[in-house]
Amino acid sequence: MPRSDRLFEIIQILRAAPSPMTAEALAARLEVSKRTVYRDIATLQARQTPIEGEAGIGYVMRSGYDLPPLNFDDEEIEALRVGLALLTRTGDSGLQSAALRIHRKVDALHGPADWLQVSPWGAPLDDPEKGCVSRSVLREAIRRATKLRLTYRNADGEDTDRIIRPIALVYHLECVLLAAWCELRGGFRHFRTDRIYACAVLEASFAEQTDTLRALWNEENRWDGADISAAG
Repeated sequence: MPRSDRLFEIIQILRAAPSPMTAEALAARLEVSKRTVYRDIATLQARQTPIEGEAGIGYVMRSGYDLPPLNFDDEEIEALRVGLALLTRTGDSGLQSAALRIHRKVDALHGPADWLQVSPWGAPLDDPEKGCVSRSVLREAIRRATKLRLTYRNADGEDTDRIIRPIALVYHLECVLLAAWCELRGGFRHFRTDRIYACAVLEASFAEQTDTLRALWNEENRWDGADISAAG
């Protein structure tokens, strides 16, 4: 969890706590060390956040403290809520976790809105226990422009090993496609992420080619009625 998110979580936990919370309890909630909690508390106190207490005793938030409101109108807040909820359909566990953290922040500032509901059915979850590669790994490779070696199984059940240069993720309702330059095929290919059965991040970078590859790919693909069944 990024430090800024962790600081926010500490504030939220202490605001909701009925009694002082020890650094150990906070560390368990945040899945970090007590030393990290001590540093975060010191940072918040230095920023004039009204947290009282000390190590070994526990921490409390003085009553009356609130976070500044987000500068969104009602329609914008509702659009944000629906957009975050729709991320459950992507099957991307990393984005879902991030969406949940943002959702908690919005609820903390504006209260819950249980009347806005979104069906969670969509692409299958990237569950490592089922052999699925985390989409967070794929997104990180795209951001860093690093090559991937993957094992891909096509619709006929045939496995191939490939080295690819990943350039985009395309979220369809029923699946997610990884767009990449495939060195095996010598061209752009689209891989259903639920058919990627192994993936290794390589040290080789293609950063200097990223803009050109993405521009060429965008010229070739408009995603209006694309045939996802033939991906890869």
